[in-house]
Amino acid sequence: MDLEAVGGVVTGGLVAAAIERPTGEAGEAHHTCSDCGSETQGNFCSNCGQPTHVHRTLLHLGEELLHGVMHFDARIWRTLPLLWLNPGRLTREWVEGKRTRYVSPLAIFLFTLFVMFFALSFMPHRESTPLQGDIAEQRQELAEAEAALVETRTQLTTESAAAGRMAVEVAEKLVVKRREDLAHLEQELRDGRTDGLKPGTWQSSLKDLADGNSAGKLTVMGHKAGAEGHGVGATVLKKLQNPDLAVYKLQQTMYKFAFLLVPLSIPFVALLFLWRRGSTLYDHGVFVLYSLTFMAMLLMTMVLAATLNGVLGGLVIFAGILAIPVHVFAQLKGAYSLSVFSALWRAAALLVFCNIVVGLFITAIVYLGLGH
Repeated sequence: MDLEAVGGVVTGGLVAAAIERPTGEAGEAHHTCSDCGSETQGNFCSNCGQPTHVHRTLLHLGEELLHGVMHFDARIWRTLPLLWLNPGRLTREWVEGKRTRYVSPLAIFLFTLFVMFFALSFMPHRESTPLQGDIAEQRQELAEAEAALVETRTQLTTESAAAGRMAVEVAEKLVVKRREDLAHLEQELRDGRTDGLKPGTWQSSLKDLADGNSAGKLTVMGHKAGAEGHGVGATVLKKLQNPDLAVYKLQQTMYKFAFLLVPLSIPFVALLFLWRRGSTLYDHGVFVLYSLTFMAMLLMTMVLAATLNGVLGGLVIFAGILAIPVHVFAQLKGAYSLSVFSALWRAAALLVFCNIVVGLFITAIVYLGLGH
């Protein structure tokens, strides 16, 4: 169990609750507010908004914690169905000021992010062990190389002796290379790796990639990543020598800086409405927050389905990929009251912009997580 992830969920829920307008049942009405002293009518003070009845039971303390962490009130049940089925209406009504009945876009975005990383921290990591398959494939390639060498020697003629000898030499080198690769794989399978990593796992593959490029062949973010080099590339290569630590740092960096998706996305949405009056950056921010919340929930659904069952996961992932453009189109059309054609071309452009934003975000995460 990832205690940091648990702490993140609680913190995220409390942060989201703190930026929300206070809600809840107030209990019995009192005639004087216990906070500001104003006369009251009903369940809430008209001056400061505090409930006229202040609970003092341990049960209510647990209720407040549950509400703060889970946002377990009626608004979430009005917000989520619209977010999934009618995101355009949800965005438009929030922008128009109909906000009491819904969870705010910032609150639901923050809480969804924390829940997503919390849920993903519990997903089992599959250990890939493809060594046996690699060995069988390498043996097949060795057999093909040896057969090609025999055929090349058979076709060697006196008329083209020089060219024939060169072809034989190339074929012999290929056979030697195949034998060396096969021997290396078989040795790994028998004795394991000297660096302590399990052969055939993604950790060993990443370590081999870093080791294979230690001479400066790997270019990271425009920098040569040689072992003796300097700059971002060399730093990234050095941290890849410990794959588990590198991936952990990337996960933590993504967890902490996921909010960067919002400022990165808003300018691209604004580009689609430069000549349209009445649309402000605030409107685009609400659109982006609700859209990213839906994408995070969809990602959680796909990962969970893939973890539970491979076939089910494939179907859910396929349906999720199809749902993304449909959701973007529906949200654009409803939020900005667009025609079908206007929503279609903007949705297509926005999907292209999404790839750019994801690229910028990944670059920032790699730099922040491994580049220094």
